Amino acid sequence: MKKTYKIEVDCANCANLMEDAARKTTGVQSATVNFMTQKMIVEFDEGQEPKDVMKNVLDACKKVEPDCEIFL
Repeated sequence: MKKTYKIEVDCANCANLMEDAARKTTGVQSATVNFMTQKMIVEFDEGQEPKDVMKNVLDACKKVEPDCEIFL
C-alpha cells in the first residue's frame, strides 16, 4: 500500500535526512520526501497498518528535524 502525506520541513537537506529516517523505519518498504511540494510518499510492507507505522516514522523524523510535521 502506498500513501501520500503532507509534511512541513524547513530545508532540502532536512527533507533528505527525513527520507532516510523513514526508509529505515520498520514496516516501510520505500519512502520519498519532496521538499518542493512538501509531500512524503510512503510505501508500506505487506500486512502493515499505515497509522501505526507512521507514528514510528514521525518519531524517527523528529529526531532529525524536531519541528517537522507530518499530517497523518
